[in-house]
Parts: sequence; C-alpha cells; structure tokens
Amino acid sequence: MPPGKEPPQLLKQRLYYRGRKFDFEVSRLRLPNQAEGDWECIRHPGGALAVPVTPEGKLILLKQYRFAVQGRLLEFPAGTIELNEEPFETIQREIQEETGYRAHKWQKLGQFFLAPGYSDEVIYAFLAQNLELLDKPPHQDADEDIEIVLMSPQELEQAILDGEAVDAKSISSFLLAKPFLS
Repeated sequence: MPPGKEPPQLLKQRLYYRGRKFDFEVSRLRLPNQAEGDWECIRHPGGALAVPVTPEGKLILLKQYRFAVQGRLLEFPAGTIELNEEPFETIQREIQEETGYRAHKWQKLGQFFLAPGYSDEVIYAFLAQNLELLDKPPHQDADEDIEIVLMSPQELEQAILDGEAVDAKSISSFLLAKPFLS
C-alpha cells in the first residue's frame, strides 16, 4: 500500500456494477475516524492526457461532444488506460487517434485525482512537443465527435477565465504545462 493511504474498513459490499470503462460500487464502510455509512464510488483505471504544442506554440485542443453534459467541451486529448497498459502508452495512442499528430518529445507534467469525492480516477498529464502530422491517422472511436481547435496559451487562459466550457482535467493540466509554454 502506498504511503499516506488509510483504507476504510469494508463492512458490506451493497452494490457492484461492472461497466465498459469503469465500475460502480456502493459499500458500507467504517472510515478512519470511525464514522460508518454507505458510500458510492466509481472505480476507474485512470486516464492519460497530453498538452500538445505545435512548433508555432499553439495548443491542440478538441471540441468534443459529451453526452453526460449534453454539449461540447474544450479538452486536451486524453483517454482511459487499458488493461496492462502504462499511461505513456495510452497517451501516445490517444494523441494519434484524436488529433492525427505524433509527438517526438514528451515530458511528464504530473498526476492528479480527477474527482476524489466519488471516484478513484487518476489523470497522468504529459507535455507533447515536436509534433508530426500523420499521413494516415488511426481511426477514431465510433462514439467520438471531435473538432480540432488550435489556440495560443493566452487564448486558452482567456477562454477559461471567460467561463467557456473547458473540462477540469484540461484546466489542471494547462496549469501544470504553463511554465513550459512560451
């Protein structure tokens, strides 16, 4: 167990559902402070995200339809980590599928919990540079409805401050990438 972990005591598994991308559980738990109750949790394998930067200093973002919010969000390319896959392998695959680019220079920016109030999902963020446009990009997943958007770091920051629909993982990763953007 990693340092700093304090797992609760499982008193009863009440509900468990295995989904396509994540699992959902409701458990009766005793927390470290001895409080008892039923808690819901999404168990997620994690995700990897790239902040792709063109040689001209533009950021490659996606305007992607998300059914849960019934609209389109501005996001960096990202994807769910598959079984027996490392986060770096995930993002190398996803950036090609979602943007049509391959990155030749990578830097790990960090990792963070996405929504720890109800999920154990961790996002692994990377900076992707020295981009090459692929002659024949891989096919996107059938459910992906994506438009490529190029923005300067200043334009993205203004979009965030103006309240445009930008997802949290992209805002967090942009903050991690800012020291490396000119």
